[in-house]
Amino acid sequence: MTEPKFSQQQREQPEPSEGNRPVPKLVLTIIVGLFIWAVYYLYATYSPMPPSLGDNRVAADFAVPALADGGQLYTANCVACHQASGKGLPGVFPPLSGSEWVSAEDPGVMIKIVLHGVQGPLTVEGAKYEGLMPHFHDKLSDEEMAALVNHVRTSFGNSASTTDAKYVAQIREETKGQATPWKGDEDLRPLLEQ
Repeated sequence: MTEPKFSQQQREQPEPSEGNRPVPKLVLTIIVGLFIWAVYYLYATYSPMPPSLGDNRVAADFAVPALADGGQLYTANCVACHQASGKGLPGVFPPLSGSEWVSAEDPGVMIKIVLHGVQGPLTVEGAKYEGLMPHFHDKLSDEEMAALVNHVRTSFGNSASTTDAKYVAQIREETKGQATPWKGDEDLRPLLEQ
């Protein structure tokens, strides 16, 4: 015997639904009340600060001057020839480590070499080198030149005195007429003897 269709439908549970559960009115009232109180509080306590209370600094006061990094400049411009160790390549590129040109009493000797370059025979630690060192007078600023010279004069076992951008500018001005690279020992050896 079969049951009538109607009784089967009555046995089944209704499909579930998400239903509608509104936020209780008390909670909504509290939220709206807090919002109104916050707006009133901000309005009632707001008072613009006069600039005289500040320390009168502007954004430019917080800028850190970019200092030239001699090590980075050496890596970018010199390491290909003089090597990371500063020992150069025997017979090809002169060493900077222990070089009389680097450790000269006057840092102006090295500044002149870096500014205008060298072409022709140059004797370094008793060994003769024949080649061409490029000039950097138009590539490096006075600050960068000082940083590079200081790095070389205080690295690779060297412990010579340092210089500053002001002295580089002075040497640059004194040698501005030097249009070609120095002629190795011929032009530079007298600088060591001064």
